[in-house]
Amino acid sequence: MAATFFSKLGRIWRHRWVDEAQVRRVLPPEMLERLTRRVAASEHRHTGEIRICVEAGLPMSYLWRDAPARQRAIMLFGKLRVWDTEHNNGVLVYLLLAEHAIEIVADRGIDAHVDAAEWAAMTKRMGEAFREGRFEDGLTEALEEVSALLVEHFPEAPGAQSGNQLPDEPAVL
Repeated sequence: MAATFFSKLGRIWRHRWVDEAQVRRVLPPEMLERLTRRVAASEHRHTGEIRICVEAGLPMSYLWRDAPARQRAIMLFGKLRVWDTEHNNGVLVYLLLAEHAIEIVADRGIDAHVDAAEWAAMTKRMGEAFREGRFEDGLTEALEEVSALLVEHFPEAPGAQSGNQLPDEPAVL
């Protein structure tokens, strides 16, 4: 019982220790701008929507319940309206810095075409880049891989403009 209490306390401390200033050190404004441009360029090639979300630490309500990062990513998938795309082909790339967690949440339209192992492999490659401190490289590679899947399964029709349904800039919480 004491081990559980102390592990929960350690988790809370870790999440309170990481703040938005650390997010800005890992992802400075100029990098966020480059990522925004990459998302926008990607979305001209397919009808899907891609959102990147970076969060320093989980809210206390998640920490008290010992909720995993995946649960938060799914909630943000809804809150950021990634689920609300015309073809159900939105993808959220979620980073939780306090736990070094990476989650990819895909809407049912694209998820029907991509198996879980492919999403997991993408997450693993991002994690390797992040462990080496190459955050922009890891996010860019993931963005390119997600884009390739969306182009394959939901290409933009020649001459058509599906319109941008969601903001392109990464959400920093």
